[in-house]
Amino acid sequence: MKGYLPKKWTNYTYLPRFNYKKVQLKWENYWFKIRGRWSSCPLTCPINRPHHRHIFWSWFGSFIAIAATAYLSTKTHTPLLMAPFGATSVLIFGVPDSPLAQPRNVIGGNLVAALVSLTILHLFGASPWAMGLAVATAIGMMQFTGTVHPPSGAVALVVMMTKASWHFLLTPALEGSLILVLCAVVFNNLAEERTYPSHWL
Repeated sequence: MKGYLPKKWTNYTYLPRFNYKKVQLKWENYWFKIRGRWSSCPLTCPINRPHHRHIFWSWFGSFIAIAATAYLSTKTHTPLLMAPFGATSVLIFGVPDSPLAQPRNVIGGNLVAALVSLTILHLFGASPWAMGLAVATAIGMMQFTGTVHPPSGAVALVVMMTKASWHFLLTPALEGSLILVLCAVVFNNLAEERTYPSHWL
């Protein structure tokens, strides 16, 4: 039967059909979401600023936590401090009720990210694609284990960029996280309106 069909018909039969209607609907939906957000909040939305007491405890707690970690790092000559801990402090002192700021997430997320990135570093090196793989895999594993902690994405990058050794898993990932969580437990609970943590595990 195929041999009797004109050549132009046989070629057309094997061409993939492009669903313009479906693509158009997806495109319109994409721009609708952006326009909808723009119409409700063109540049900025109203910000609910916390009470000045909350700001004070956030400032005081993060100051003590980072200063204590830096002091112990200097005294013990061990690298207990790393840049992602600054972001961790924002969470555990600025929004201590957040699910992302709980001890399970802080300690677990940093350990998972460190372990994943160290494994990828020692298997594949620190090439750009390996860096992307480390961060992406760390995110996936944190979601899988229920330990999502945004600063841990930066932990993965720190490992890759510094070409860290396996000792990084203990210091600063574990020990530094424990110090920060301990400070958060002590200082957040000094304020009457604060309770930390919401849960341990």
